[in-house]
Formats: sequence, C-alpha cells, structure tokens
Amino acid sequence: MRILLTDPILSRFTGELTRDGTDGHDWEFLAGRPDDEVVARLGGADVLVASRMTVPMAEAGADLRLVHVTGAGLDRIPLDALAPGTTVCNTFHHGRSIAEHVVMVALMLSRRVLRADRLLRRGIWESVALDPTLQLGGTLAGRTIGVVGFGEIGQQVARAAGALGMRVRAVRRNPDAPLPPDLRLDRVDGDDRLHELLAASDVVVLTVPLSSATKGLIGTAQLARMRPDALLINVARGPIVDEDALFTALVEEEIAGAALDVWWSHPKDGAGATGYTRPFHELENVVLTPHHSGHTRETFTGRAAEIAANIGRLANGAQLSNVVRGTAGR
Repeated sequence: MRILLTDPILSRFTGELTRDGTDGHDWEFLAGRPDDEVVARLGGADVLVASRMTVPMAEAGADLRLVHVTGAGLDRIPLDALAPGTTVCNTFHHGRSIAEHVVMVALMLSRRVLRADRLLRRGIWESVALDPTLQLGGTLAGRTIGVVGFGEIGQQVARAAGALGMRVRAVRRNPDAPLPPDLRLDRVDGDDRLHELLAASDVVVLTVPLSSATKGLIGTAQLARMRPDALLINVARGPIVDEDALFTALVEEEIAGAALDVWWSHPKDGAGATGYTRPFHELENVVLTPHHSGHTRETFTGRAAEIAANIGRLANGAQLSNVVRGTAGR
C-alpha cells in the first residue's frame, strides 16, 4: 500500500510506525510540506496518517481506504468531504499524560507557584513566615474535582485525582453507562446537571470533544455558577469556553484561576503566535501552555504502535480498531 504521513510529531516515530508488517509498504513522509503539495501526492494513495485535513485534501484523496487521525479529536477532519468508501480511525494513549498535567497545574494554581517563582527570580522572598497578610495555599486532598466529559482523558483524570484523595464527580452524555471496575466516583450525572457540578467543584476540568453542542459550553452564566475559590482547567478545545467571559471572570476574581492548554486558534507557526486575543499572559492566576498536555514519549509511542497495527490489519483484511467512520477491514 502507499501511505502518506503528514503529522510532524508522528514523523519522529518512524521506527514504531514501520514495525509489525508495515515496513513493506511505500511510506511518504510529508510533514511540513505545503498543503498543495500534499494534495498533489494524494492521488492513488491508500492511507493518510494525519492530524488535520483540508477539503481539497479530502477531494484529492478519493482513493483513500483509510484516514488514520493521529489523535482523538476529529474537528480538523472534514468527514463529509471524504469519499464514501474511506474509513476513518482515531487513536488515544494521551489520557495518563493529560491527567498528570491536570494535577500539575491544579497544584501550581493552588500553591501560587507562578507568583512565587517570578518573585524569587527577582530576589523577593515572599513567605507567610514573613508576611502575615499572605494567604496560605491548600492541598488537593479532600477537595472536589468535577470532570466534564468522561472518556479516556476524563477517566484518567479521575484516577489521578482520586489517588490524591480528591472527591470525584462527573457529567457525561450517558450517566448510566458502566464505569471501569477500578473507578469509584462520588457522583455521575447527565449533561443536564452541569450547573450542579460547577457549583459543587473546587476544580473543574473540561475534557469533552468540540462540537456544535459543546462550543461555548462554558460562558458567563456557567462561570458565575463556580465558586470564587474554584479553578477551571481546559484540556479539551479552546472554543468550548467563551474567551471574553473567562477573561472577565479571572480579572474580576469571580473564579480563583485557570489553566489553559488549548486555545481559540491554532497557529501553524509558533513565532509570535498566542492562540488568544485577550491578554491572559498578564494575569498571575493563569497557567498557559501551548497545547502540550498530552505530549509525552509514552503518548506517541503508543499512538504510532496502534496506527502501525491498524495499517497491518487493513492490509490483511482484518477488523480495525477505533473506527469512527466506515467499514474497512470488516
């Protein structure tokens, strides 16, 4: 088979991608190439491994048997523009890495690490031992974390938070769906009980996929439901939160802080790019990271191995894993 790879991160894992029966295929590594060059190469290709596609790519890839997305999200894949016979699969393996990031930034905000680090670099030793007006930070143990969405990421967040002694509650589309046997939650509700989760949680973590139903899910009214000492952590997609509403809530201290790993735009070139329009970088109660909460070696070695295995299954006519569209391999 002829296989095109455009994902820049997976391009680092060619060894994992070409193991287990996929090394005999014709691989073309096109990461960093212009979109029009990718379009020109798609004719006659069997498989595209990519994190994003354009409509012209989908139209040029009429012969594609498989589009294998290199992550979980499908919001950058024009599914409706793909040929009817093209199967689409995704992959995960990022849940544990993102869960550890959630714990890390929650602790940073709770213990005011950003401020302490910044002041100490300037030679200022700010401590409650010296200043009786300073507030003490708090531990996460005994506090409530509310998880919005409960797929792989949400479940791993629950495991990590539970291990720290936090109470865990969640909202999901189907609250009656069975949970993994190792998970014990204080409460699981449907999406219609989001307002209750917001009001009851010390830390709110967003893990839902971006869709027409979740765009703008957290706005002025929802932020007003949160406690003044609560934290909001977004590891899902930027547009799930209303940017202006969040900035106002942080400036006016309607909530205590936020950790943002996802943004309202996704620049191709990192030079001078922020992904936001409001000056979040001026606020001390925000942790900013460039969409890398899941970027660990463990994430991408797992993804590369699973994608390679799926390509092997496609070649052998076997059932594919993580099929989100189509019937290839059945």
